[in-house]
Amino acid sequence: MYSPTGTGVAMRTGAAGRIFVFEVEGMRQGQNTDNFNYPRRSGTVYLTVPYERMNQEMRRLSKMGAKIVNIYPAGETPPVRTQAAPENGQQSQSSGTQTPTMTQAKAKTDIPVNIYKPKNPYIGKCLSNEELVREGGTGTVRHLIFDISGGDLRYLEGQSIGIIPPGTDNNGKPHKLRLYSIASTRHGDHVDDKTVSLCVRQLEYKHPETGETVYGVCSTYLCNLEAGADVAITGPVGKEMLLPEDEDATIIMMATGTGIAPFRAFLWRIFKEQHEDYKFKGLAWLFFGIPYSPNILYQQELEELQQQFPENFRLTLAISREQQNPEGGKMYIQDRIKENADQLWELIQKPNTHTYICGLKGMEGGIDEGMSAAAGKFDVDWSDYQKQLKKKHRWHVETY
Repeated sequence: MYSPTGTGVAMRTGAAGRIFVFEVEGMRQGQNTDNFNYPRRSGTVYLTVPYERMNQEMRRLSKMGAKIVNIYPAGETPPVRTQAAPENGQQSQSSGTQTPTMTQAKAKTDIPVNIYKPKNPYIGKCLSNEELVREGGTGTVRHLIFDISGGDLRYLEGQSIGIIPPGTDNNGKPHKLRLYSIASTRHGDHVDDKTVSLCVRQLEYKHPETGETVYGVCSTYLCNLEAGADVAITGPVGKEMLLPEDEDATIIMMATGTGIAPFRAFLWRIFKEQHEDYKFKGLAWLFFGIPYSPNILYQQELEELQQQFPENFRLTLAISREQQNPEGGKMYIQDRIKENADQLWELIQKPNTHTYICGLKGMEGGIDEGMSAAAGKFDVDWSDYQKQLKKKHRWHVETY
């Protein structure tokens, strides 16, 4: 998905910023452990692990029966840790405070932002470029996978990267970057931490004065990109659309068109990758608006998730040119929101429910209309309630 605006905050990107220390119990000490000036605990060893190998190391240690009790950036003072309560439920003599879970430990990791900037972008390579719109659909939407193995680019689900198209504009200046929502998890489509994916629709419109067909500069460049071609990448940017760490959360997603991009990343993270340190047990509900059935992007993936996780994943489609709303008009995503407003209102009351909206700006008004109707049944002003959700960082919007 392309987003025309977005800013990021520069962060520390030196080697120390990408090396972490694992404090591990239940593992035999060796030459490469305990080489730190930290207070030694009996049965504890310390391992230095690059960011890109953190998940592999977690799996390796788990298979060895070792227990990771702390993770923190190399070079920083280790956090004070009290002894965890034994598994039999009896309280430890030192303290009854339990060691943070891996999910809690990972939550302390900095959000990567602006690792690569426009003046010094990362030059990746296009690995593949596939059409997502099937015969009978409208427009062209491509799924692109880029190789990022030669650099330091890392990202999280819900973030965006910038693409700088080659060439110059009408004034002879280099083209400015365009932001696109990332359509893959932090581990990439190949689950090897070496790729990043985008979902790009070719922008096409009529010039208001000449009537000529105009094609978007960057979207056309990407949609026509061949495998093996270089591509200039900046970022990542964005903190608004990040997933919560809570494995029991309710995740409500509302998308139109290529707004599906961050939600594909969410769903892969939640269901497909099955990480040792992240086991989703909540509910993920996707509302997806498209004009025709052949425009259902990633349809096969979505249908497979429905079959595999019927208790945890719901898919509600609004196909505007093929379905009718109760008034006999076209079925838009806001009509589906109205149909399910009561249940959505009930879910939104839960303190661990997060709602995400991604797609065209016009969709926000319809969603607000549907939620206003539901909230009104309980004498609640939706506008005021929505402001509370935003303050609690539980209402996330990225539209364009």
